[in-house]
Amino acid sequence: MKPYRILPIAECGEPLVAIPAGHFLLTEPPPYAAFGAPYGAVSPWMLRSGVLKALHLAQEALDHRRPGWRLKLFDAYRPNAVQAFMVKHEFLQLSGGRPVEAVAEPEQTALLERTYRIWAEPSDDPTTPPPHSTGAALDLTLADAQGREASMGSPIDENSDRSNPGYFADRDAVAHANRSLLHEVMTAAGFRRHPFEWWHFSLGDQLWAWQALEAAPGCGAIARYGRADRLTTAI
Repeated sequence: MKPYRILPIAECGEPLVAIPAGHFLLTEPPPYAAFGAPYGAVSPWMLRSGVLKALHLAQEALDHRRPGWRLKLFDAYRPNAVQAFMVKHEFLQLSGGRPVEAVAEPEQTALLERTYRIWAEPSDDPTTPPPHSTGAALDLTLADAQGREASMGSPIDENSDRSNPGYFADRDAVAHANRSLLHEVMTAAGFRRHPFEWWHFSLGDQLWAWQALEAAPGCGAIARYGRADRLTTAI
């Protein structure tokens, strides 16, 4: 289990609310729905109300830095069933189509470690929710004034070292500058970036609190968003 998931959660009860497409670009169809992920009647385009408010602040910061540019969302709310589906999907991609039970040790352990490098382990335990299942995490990129995605050097969900936020610092000045811009506008709004994923940001979940405490021990940061399955609404 990842270390941040030992932190307690003081659930604040904020509702999940719809993300307005008019203010942000949404990836359509939702990428994981295209794989057959079991969303049912639940939309991925939802966030906790406080997180959505912060996202609007990030867009305002982007407007100031790059007029006409917009935040383009790849994924947001992810029910635990979808998390489990995508973890299985990732493992199958890495294993050449072999399910976990068909892969012998030590290869199985190595493939699971690589899977969980960028995918949080699914959990039905309300004390250890995957970040996206809290409604406090999202994956996103930047789009220019013509709606074209900015160069980031690697696509969202690529499971390689290229996904590390600083990978292109000495390799591709444009990609690194765009990653830095995304990081700057998101952190200005209170978000924190995943240490191994340039595209993943969260606010108020266990990972966010853990990163805050790592950066400033004793700062008193707490996780205020837990599992959001009882707060979901239909599309």
